[in-house]
Amino acid sequence: MPLRWRIAFFLFFAAGLNYADRVALSSVIPPLRADLGITDAQIGFAGMVFLWCYALMSPFAGLVADRFSRSRIVLLSLITWSVVTVLTGFVESFALLVIARLLLGITESFYLPAAGALLAEHHGPKSMGRAVSVHMLGLNLGLVAGGAVAGIIAERYGWRPGFWLLGGLGILLAVVGRGVLRDQPQEPGVAAAPAAPSVARIRVREAWGYLARVRSFHCLLMSSMAAGVAVWIFLSWLPLFLSETYGMSLGSAGASAVLLYQGPVFVGIALGGWLSDWWVRRDPRARVLVKGLSFLVGAPFLAMFLFTPGFTVVVVIMVASSLFRAMGTPSEHPIISETVPPPYRAAAIGILNLVGAGAGGVGVLVAGLLKGKFGLQIIFGACSVIFTLAGLLMLLAYRRWMSEDLERARRFGQETAKAS
Repeated sequence: MPLRWRIAFFLFFAAGLNYADRVALSSVIPPLRADLGITDAQIGFAGMVFLWCYALMSPFAGLVADRFSRSRIVLLSLITWSVVTVLTGFVESFALLVIARLLLGITESFYLPAAGALLAEHHGPKSMGRAVSVHMLGLNLGLVAGGAVAGIIAERYGWRPGFWLLGGLGILLAVVGRGVLRDQPQEPGVAAAPAAPSVARIRVREAWGYLARVRSFHCLLMSSMAAGVAVWIFLSWLPLFLSETYGMSLGSAGASAVLLYQGPVFVGIALGGWLSDWWVRRDPRARVLVKGLSFLVGAPFLAMFLFTPGFTVVVVIMVASSLFRAMGTPSEHPIISETVPPPYRAAAIGILNLVGAGAGGVGVLVAGLLKGKFGLQIIFGACSVIFTLAGLLMLLAYRRWMSEDLERARRFGQETAKAS
């Protein structure tokens, strides 16, 4: 198997654990709440702490990934967040839970900027969409497996062993990764990324200055903020909604939540990666269009939550909305790769994580505060408006600025080549 695809498949598993470790908490809320004696609002606060720490560290993590070995950063992030996950299973108070979530946010924040930029080093336009699909499938497998495994284990053995298992798997994977990851592509026909000394000289001001001019990237950031609010509301509160509304056990609620919200994502990501690579050959701006349409087509289904749906209708809502939303996911990092030159890509991904996770933290906290007054089904229904806004922002980028930003990135590449 070519090196570039070995790296993509290793990142598939690393990404799975990245998301499994962060969402496992949402599937064990009832026993965790009883064991530590905490409230829904405190759980929402702990979720916000993770996401805000993750968000605030992400721009710094992106700058680090643009200056140092991306493969080593991936491995260091993997092993440190896995250790934190193991330690989470030992917390005995709300304060320690908050500290554990804070540390998880810090350690996980270094993964995605480095991993996304590493994929871009090894894959050109012909395979980037599919490579990102493989990576994103791993992320979503982690969401499904993490929630299901944590819920089932919590039902039988308590909420703690699930964290020990997930963390231990991450430590083992980091050992395997030492023999897989490489910073530079080593196969014919794959362009090499900038050499490390050149990257190390990039000034932070240069990165921020360039990104400030990429207006389609600004639309992507605002769209990510809107979508982040809605996505993390569902990831954090859907298991509890199913348990309280339909009387499901912890294991069934956790498994059902992730399967309904993330199960269809596997199909959507696979289709979206292919569609993104196919369409961009005909229209260089197409990835932004795919991203925008995915939000706009999937959003109306969520409005059905406002009409007190039965469980069968909830299944239809979640499957349809998740399928269409996921079709835009593989376009996200390629949009950055096509509009942002290689020296600034990890920084751009870090900023994207900042706004998406930061907004998600607000969503998790607000949902926890409003749950008692309005109910989760009203909150879920309101997410249809949020996703619609995210889609409209991407269509604006497609119509107004994408061509200009693509041309600027092309000129930057030409000027860099002449200078070298």
